[in-house]
Amino acid sequence: MHLELSDDHKMIQKTAREFAEKEVKPRAHEIDESGEFPRATFRKAAELGFTGVYVPEQYGGAGFDHIAYSIVIEEISRVCASTGVILSVCNTLFCDPILRFGTEEQKKKYVTQHARGEKVGCYCLTEPQAGSDAANQKTTAVKKGDCYYLNGTKAWVTNGAVAEAGIVYAVTDPAKGSKGISCFIIESSFPGWKVTREEKKMGINATATAEISLQDCQVPAANLLGGEGNGFRIALRTLDDGRVGIAAQATGIAQGALDESLKYAQERVAFGQPIANFQAIRFMLADMATEIEAARMLLRRAAWLQDQTGFATPQPRYGLEASIAKLFASEMAQRVCHKAVQIHGGYGYSRDYAVERMYRDQRITELYEGTSEIQRLVIARHLLGA
Repeated sequence: MHLELSDDHKMIQKTAREFAEKEVKPRAHEIDESGEFPRATFRKAAELGFTGVYVPEQYGGAGFDHIAYSIVIEEISRVCASTGVILSVCNTLFCDPILRFGTEEQKKKYVTQHARGEKVGCYCLTEPQAGSDAANQKTTAVKKGDCYYLNGTKAWVTNGAVAEAGIVYAVTDPAKGSKGISCFIIESSFPGWKVTREEKKMGINATATAEISLQDCQVPAANLLGGEGNGFRIALRTLDDGRVGIAAQATGIAQGALDESLKYAQERVAFGQPIANFQAIRFMLADMATEIEAARMLLRRAAWLQDQTGFATPQPRYGLEASIAKLFASEMAQRVCHKAVQIHGGYGYSRDYAVERMYRDQRITELYEGTSEIQRLVIARHLLGA
C-alpha cells in the first residue's frame, strides 16, 4: 500500500473537488432546508463517472478503483453529506452486490443503467424490527411459477422515494433462519412496490429516505440474486463494502468542518485579535486535523484491501478493516464537528453556518451500515477468532 496518491488519484481528487465546489456546495444549504432530492446534481455527477466509480467500463462504470471511490465520496461529503451518501448507495449498496453475485444478464441490465446514472438505486435490508439484528427479516418471498411474490415492509431506505430499482432481502425458507434469506433485484415499477412515506430526519435531509411496502410484489425469478438462501451472506459482504463508503462520508464531513473552522477562526475577531491567535482554538484545530488524518489513513487502507480482492467470489473478507475505518471515522467526525461548532460559538448554532448542518449530518454515520456498537462486535469477533 502506497501512502502517496497516484497521479490518477490526484486527478480524480481534483475533479471531484472542483465538482463539489462548483455544483454541489452552492445547493447544499437549499436542499438541506427543502429536502429536495438533487436530481440535476446527480446527473452531472454521472457525467463524471461518480455514480459508478469502480464499476468496470464494460458495465457502464468509470473503471477506477476503490481508493478513487473513497476519494470521490470524501470530497463531495466535505460540502454536502446528502449528495455524498446518495452516490455511495448507488456505488456500493446497489451496483456492488450485483457485480459480485449477479449473472451476466443481471449485470448488463441493471449495473449498466445505474453505473451510468440513468437510474437511481437503493438498498432494502432494514425493517421496522430488524435494524442491527439484520437476520430478523419478516419480509417473505413465495415462488409461484416464474415469479416470487414478496410481502413486507422495508424501513430507512436511502434514495427509496426516487429509486427505480432496489436490492431487497426476503425470507424464502423460514425454517432455515438466516440461511433461508434470499436477495432480489426489484424495480419500483413492479406491481406491489409502494413508497408509503418519506422520513423526516435530523440530517442528510435530501436523501429521499423512505419506507417501502411490498404487497404481493411480483418479481420475476430471473431477478433472484445469488441463488436462494444466499441473501444473508450477500448482505454481510455488501455491508463490508458500504462501511468503507460511510467512513469516506464521515471523513469528508469532518474535513469540511475543519475547513470552515479554519476560515472562521482567522476572520472572527475577539478581544482585539483573530480567535485563531488563541491557544485554546489552535489546540482544537490541531486535534481536529490529527484525527481526520488518522481516519483517512484507515479509510485508504480498507479501500486498498478492497482493491486486492476484486469482484470474483468467494473472496477473502476485509470486514475487520472496514469496521475499524467506519467506527473510527464516524466517531471522529462527531468529535470534530463538536469542536467546529464550539469554535464558531453562537454562530455555530445558526443554520446560516455550514457547521450546524455538518453537526447534524454527521450523527447518522454512527448509525447506518451498522451502529458503532455493531462495529465493536465485529472487531471483537475478529480479534477473538469467534
